[in-house]
Amino acid sequence: MIRNSYKCILIGFALLMTTFGRTQDKSPVSNVADVEVRVSRHWAYLDSARTFKTTDIRKSIDYISRSISELDARENRKELAESLVLLAEVYTFYGQFDLAIANYKEALDTRYSDMTSLSLGKTYVRNRQWGEAVAILSPLEDNKTLAPYNRVEIFEALGEAQAGLGEVNKALAYYREGLTIATKNQVTPKIPDLNSKIADTYASVNRMEEAGAYYDNSLKEAEKQAPQRAVKEKEKVADFLNKRSRYEDEIQLRKSSLKDLEAIPKPSKPEMGMAVNADSVTRQGINYKIANAYIAQDQYAQAIPFLERSIAEADLEEDLVVQKEATRSLSEVYRKQGDFTKALETYQKYVAVVDTLYLRKEQEISRATQLNREIASIQNRITGLEQERELSQSRYDLALAEQRLTEESNKRQLWIIYSLLFGMFLMSLTAFFFYRSNQKQKLANNLLALKTLRSQMNPHFIFNALNSVNNFISNRDERSANRYLSDFSKLMRTVLENSEKDFISLSKELELLELYLKLEHSRFPDKFEYKVEVDKSIDREAYTIPPMLLQPYLENAVWHGLRYREDKGLLFMKVSKKDTDTLEICIEDNGIGRKKSAELKTDHQKRQRSTAMRNIKERIAILNDMYKTRIEVIVEDLEQNGTGTRVVLNLGKGR
Repeated sequence: MIRNSYKCILIGFALLMTTFGRTQDKSPVSNVADVEVRVSRHWAYLDSARTFKTTDIRKSIDYISRSISELDARENRKELAESLVLLAEVYTFYGQFDLAIANYKEALDTRYSDMTSLSLGKTYVRNRQWGEAVAILSPLEDNKTLAPYNRVEIFEALGEAQAGLGEVNKALAYYREGLTIATKNQVTPKIPDLNSKIADTYASVNRMEEAGAYYDNSLKEAEKQAPQRAVKEKEKVADFLNKRSRYEDEIQLRKSSLKDLEAIPKPSKPEMGMAVNADSVTRQGINYKIANAYIAQDQYAQAIPFLERSIAEADLEEDLVVQKEATRSLSEVYRKQGDFTKALETYQKYVAVVDTLYLRKEQEISRATQLNREIASIQNRITGLEQERELSQSRYDLALAEQRLTEESNKRQLWIIYSLLFGMFLMSLTAFFFYRSNQKQKLANNLLALKTLRSQMNPHFIFNALNSVNNFISNRDERSANRYLSDFSKLMRTVLENSEKDFISLSKELELLELYLKLEHSRFPDKFEYKVEVDKSIDREAYTIPPMLLQPYLENAVWHGLRYREDKGLLFMKVSKKDTDTLEICIEDNGIGRKKSAELKTDHQKRQRSTAMRNIKERIAILNDMYKTRIEVIVEDLEQNGTGTRVVLNLGKGR
């Protein structure tokens, strides 16, 4: 979605300025001096775009669009290709590889260049399009006119592409050829890279002795270069030692990396939206890996300080991913040591970090939604500009036709007809592509929203379940604690198995719900009884239902209705046939009712429940739209006095 926004912004700027420029000069023949001025402005804009290339993507793209607007695509092919290549480099820097590839292709179509082909091939490799990379790079193998560094890049990229295709021997041959050229021509930055990639390739096929030898070479060569490069190579070798279970050697090497990092200044934090190097080596990451090496040897006491350091540094650097994993590992270590109090406290911190990650994801979705609205506005403007451009082109063609009227009178009418047909064809084609783009964008947005909504499960259920286990342990009721934990882990495993699916069978959903009700009944045995009744004539495998769709309604019934009763209540769920192809799932409870429950809730509980109900409605709306399903939910009071609640879900058969 964000990639498309950058592309649309560029096109909008370019078309707007191109249309403005063309409307200022209606004459068919451009003034030579004016052309030179515009080309000069083009290069000035391009220099400004390079200045902001790594710091401000919007400014960089703005200047590139201005540079393009100064050019005539037919007369300034070299300059246009330069703009497109720079645009592709900007997208590559920010990880927008699809857009980069598209612009490299346009640059090659405008004006062929070996360097552009090489850049396109390297971008194909980074986008894991191995076959396309081989196709574009293979013709460059025998090109001796390129600089040695570029020739090394060609063989390195071909090696990566062949490794991606599973052609290990071909990959090794290309890497060795690149290493030979680099050694012969003293291309020192590439020597450790190629040694490391040869080692990676050998390791991928379990040829560990050869891999170890090349890793040693890469480490020696890297230590001759910048400290950052040496640290990065040490970490790769340490990962290799980890795979061979040489944990003590791994720990010593990673500790050496930590010492080296102390002497390297910390990089400044990137601004929001800036590119982040996924291969960067961080102190929190190294500490976490050292702790894992100790854990692998069951040396838990030695692992704890490194985990605590990793958590503290990750918190300081706002690295939530490492902080989450290190906190989870620390909780596991405390649990294995038998310190269940610290294990629970640490696990609660882990859940808090997970919640923060979810909140950040929600914020990203909100920003993406705002961007989507901006894109729709830009596309409407682009459509108008495109139509205006076509009309301007038609007027230009008519002006030329009038000038040649005396000598081409017999051809004029035919030319006009062809021009109009061509314009109609282009407009139809443009409308078709805009329609298809909007459909794909809508589908992508729906899939992203559906995945986010589907992944949300109220974390307070996990907290409450763990508190129940803690109560069992405090009361020395180990049997109840073990039984509850077993059922709870089974429920969590089932939820995780179904988390990536839009639909599961009705039988699996019923098993999950019965397990959930069993857990809740274990916690509140004096508050309610429950009963699940399924019509025996129903084929449970013939119907599919979104996973965890009914669980929030059961949770509401227990937590906001039955839990506040003074005597024991009843939760009843019935599955029956409404007609041939429709099921009716009815959930009834004789709790205190929605109105009274709302009066008892805190503001946080109200917001939490509102969010849960809104997520369910959004999931149903998206699924009905994507799969043309017939899912309907009705919530009403069970009794006229407002007590009790009934939830009725109508579910169509199949999808």
